[in-house]
Amino acid sequence: MRKRIIGYSIFFIVLICVFLVCVFAGTNNWKSKSPVISYVKPFAFTTQDKKVFTEKDMAGKVCAVNFFFTSCHGVCPIMNNNMKAVYDEFKDQPDFMIVSHTCDPETDSAARLKHYADSMKVDTHKWIFLTGRKDSLYLAARNNYLIDDPNNNVGSINDQFLHSQFVALVDKFGNVRGQVYDALKPDELKLLKHDISTLLKETEPPSTTTTGTSFVQ
Repeated sequence: MRKRIIGYSIFFIVLICVFLVCVFAGTNNWKSKSPVISYVKPFAFTTQDKKVFTEKDMAGKVCAVNFFFTSCHGVCPIMNNNMKAVYDEFKDQPDFMIVSHTCDPETDSAARLKHYADSMKVDTHKWIFLTGRKDSLYLAARNNYLIDDPNNNVGSINDQFLHSQFVALVDKFGNVRGQVYDALKPDELKLLKHDISTLLKETEPPSTTTTGTSFVQ
């Protein structure tokens, strides 16, 4: 009797294993996934090369996204120097990109961003610098990437100033994933690199998303 129970137990264990293989084989569903916390809504900004850049240009890319301004002498240089290390690690990955937005579009023209990019000695096909309307830039920071609190959108846009060391991570399908990463903290930069590596391996969107996505309809 005992042998029969053991035999049945082994049979059901094998049956469950076969079922799990059938469900997850050929998919990414068995892998640990970074949670979806937001998604990229449509936008149109201007690159350092005076070209239009939209959410469609991010499709199929894992993008690290941040906000800075070229005249900053505090947080921004430290953040972008740390992001340079991220760039150096992943610049040879065809599906990776860094997208940096200015917080100060009145100062940071396309030409000024081009000069800044040249000073960073980066490939501007892999690290994009964007300018545009201040209200649109701040809306993207707050509503797309969750880099700044939407409650800070009070009063005139001319009286607002966004200053952040945080980085968002967007998957190939337009979902903001994982968390908002503090680019001044070594442990969070290490986690950012880990999550970039994970998302680069994904071949299909996560099964659970937010209310929508710009890239996959």
